[in-house]
Amino acid sequence: MSNPLDTDAGSELFSSYEAELKLVQADLNQKLDQISELSGEPRKSAIRLAERTLDEANELLGQMRIEKQNIPSATRSKINQRFRNFESDIDGQKRKLKTLSDDRKALFGNRYSDNPDSDQQLEQRQQLLSGTERLDRSSQRLRDSQRIANETEGIGRDTLADLQLQRETIQHTRMNMLESEGYVDRSVKTLRGMARRMATNRIITVAIITILVLLIIAVIYSKFH
Repeated sequence: MSNPLDTDAGSELFSSYEAELKLVQADLNQKLDQISELSGEPRKSAIRLAERTLDEANELLGQMRIEKQNIPSATRSKINQRFRNFESDIDGQKRKLKTLSDDRKALFGNRYSDNPDSDQQLEQRQQLLSGTERLDRSSQRLRDSQRIANETEGIGRDTLADLQLQRETIQHTRMNMLESEGYVDRSVKTLRGMARRMATNRIITVAIITILVLLIIAVIYSKFH
């Protein structure tokens, strides 16, 4: 195990990390001892907890590696020795955790067998195959649902595009109708103006003819009297 904490040989921050790492190591050792007594799902849960604790220990070790660079050279040799001891301890805990994690019989309980021809192993394979098939079917259904959703989205986009085109066509037709109405209005006004001018010309023509007739009558009358 690591040497005792020496507060005279390093910075306060390094000593703080060192003390915290000792607590984490003690907790990790306790968890490793508990794993040996468990099997099945409780063992898996205990292994996950131990892995998180090991990660925490590695983080503290990393902080200590950085901090020891700030320690004066005169005292750094003692710090380096203690640091190497911690590294060795954590490596040992890591190897022990890996050994416990690789014990498949303890992880899977009585369902696991090293004999590939045993009934339990065959049953286990069948269960795995059945689970794989169910997973494949579920994945296929998800892919089908995704495909249908994509097709529906495509149809929706096409429908929206058609509606937009129809809207533009209706607006264009409406504009043409408004322009046609404007042309009709102008044509009606023009025809009305022409009708008024024709009526005026007719009245003027009648008046001129009337005056001419009266003048002719007056000339004839003057000759006979």
